[in-house]
Amino acid sequence: MGEIGLLLGSTLALSAPLMLAALGGYTSERSGVINIALEGMMITSCCATALIGLATGSAWLGVAGGLTSAVLLSMLHWLLTQNYRMNPIISGMGINAVALGGTNYMSQRLITVDTPDKIPVLPESLYYVLAVSLPVLVAIYAATTRGGLWLKAAGGDPRKARLAGLRPDRIRLGGLFATGVFSGLSGVLIVTHASRYVDGMTDGRGYIALAALILGGWKPVRAAVACLAFGFFSALQIQFQGTNLFGAQLPSEVWSSFPFVATVFALALLSGQSSAPPGLGKL
Repeated sequence: MGEIGLLLGSTLALSAPLMLAALGGYTSERSGVINIALEGMMITSCCATALIGLATGSAWLGVAGGLTSAVLLSMLHWLLTQNYRMNPIISGMGINAVALGGTNYMSQRLITVDTPDKIPVLPESLYYVLAVSLPVLVAIYAATTRGGLWLKAAGGDPRKARLAGLRPDRIRLGGLFATGVFSGLSGVLIVTHASRYVDGMTDGRGYIALAALILGGWKPVRAAVACLAFGFFSALQIQFQGTNLFGAQLPSEVWSSFPFVATVFALALLSGQSSAPPGLGKL
């Protein structure tokens, strides 16, 4: 029973940041904006949360700084793609590159040997509650409210949305603001769990969250389930590290790659069954 409890706890800890980031992908891509910049928003949030928390000694200010940094990057993505008509893939790649390089530079300059080992953080359980409840709340919002229907209309067919009197660019502005908040929360949770900042600590989870969104058919609850599955496989490989399989000792790299291989297979098998929003990438 103890091992099962440990496995379930590890699954939640590993999947919660993915669930929050996948929601960020949902509010962006459901409005019609392709977004591969989740990774950059998450790592920037991690760095800002740590640096501001250490500088002020306030967990709340650290969280506010992390969320603000992610929202600013998300607004930059909106500006580049909607105002300047930049290809969203190029915009996302550029934001990720700037975020990874910028956070590395800031951490190297501001985190020294004299910096405290642990940053001030809020209770980790708060973020787990948000990660579990928000997919359901976002699904209800998208299905039952005017704002949710507008979000789907902008991502479904922006031309028809304009004929109906809607402004897809403004709807997408709101969607990308929410993307920044959700991605920022994901980054805050990652650095909260570690209690310190390490370069590259998001470890590609922004891309995994985007893969989970695709597996979930661009639906928040199904995407959350896909994130839980990835978290479960990740927890499983941690638990089985160093154990024999059919009498053979497998290298640790084999176990480490297991969650990613499972994700690739799932994408290959199920990608044909999930349909992207028809207006995704259209202006």
